[in-house]
Amino acid sequence: MSKHIRFDWAMKRLLRNKANYVILEGFLSVLLKEDIHITEILESEGNKDSEHDKYNRIDILVKNSKEELVLIEVQNENENDYFHRMNYGQAKLTTEYLYEGDDYGKIKKIYSVNIVYFNLGQGDDYVYMGQTEFHGLHTHSLLQLNNAQKKIYPVNQVSDIFCTYYILKVNNFNDYAKDSLDEWIYFLKNSEIKNEFRAKGLAEARERLLRDQLSPSDKESYDQFIKNRRVNENVFETAILEGEMKAEKKYLPLIEEAKHREREAMLKLAARMKKYGEPISDIIRETGLSEEEIRDM
Repeated sequence: MSKHIRFDWAMKRLLRNKANYVILEGFLSVLLKEDIHITEILESEGNKDSEHDKYNRIDILVKNSKEELVLIEVQNENENDYFHRMNYGQAKLTTEYLYEGDDYGKIKKIYSVNIVYFNLGQGDDYVYMGQTEFHGLHTHSLLQLNNAQKKIYPVNQVSDIFCTYYILKVNNFNDYAKDSLDEWIYFLKNSEIKNEFRAKGLAEARERLLRDQLSPSDKESYDQFIKNRRVNENVFETAILEGEMKAEKKYLPLIEEAKHREREAMLKLAARMKKYGEPISDIIRETGLSEEEIRDM
């Protein structure tokens, strides 16, 4: 089977082409559970200058037919403040696309779609969705739009006004595709589209995102991208290993001292228990010493 290219590199080079909107439209339609039609690819932070950012983080900002903004971001390396950056990203878009003099009702709906290849937060699922809702502290009722707001604004509920977040923790996926979204996540994780997959947009991705279909210049660029990823991953892993070795070397004397003190305490405990005629089996259980060590006291 021919190998497909990574989705993040495709976002950077191929999916910005209008002819390939159908691929992104398919992915977003499956994720958001509605038919998404892209009208424009907007400027984003995606094309970073540093070599590290070129492989570690890629994003793309699209506008759909409802004038909503969808920011899709791929993050490859661990980043502890990633939740904060998600918050910053949506806030920045909110202000950038509200023009001076416009009323607040013209603030655009934003979707923040985050595809992460590290263990973000603590949770055992692989797809998370977050939205803003207001619940009464006393009645626990959900705050709703009033009739006038429903007529003025094309939304059904308060949460439709605020940013909706999606987090796809790709590495948590078990490779067993049960539905259309799983088929997309399988592709995001493995850069492979199985023949039996039928999710919207994957047929076009299967045909157009093959490495062998790339132009010579794109193929060279893609191979360099993969090489840079491997090199940087190796540098990152090496740094972690060196840090662990330094920490072990630094704290080894303390660890040995702690072990020595623990053994001394157990020897004293065993001596007292033996003095008071405790059974050897009980002494072994309480101290972890061997029968021979206890008898030699």
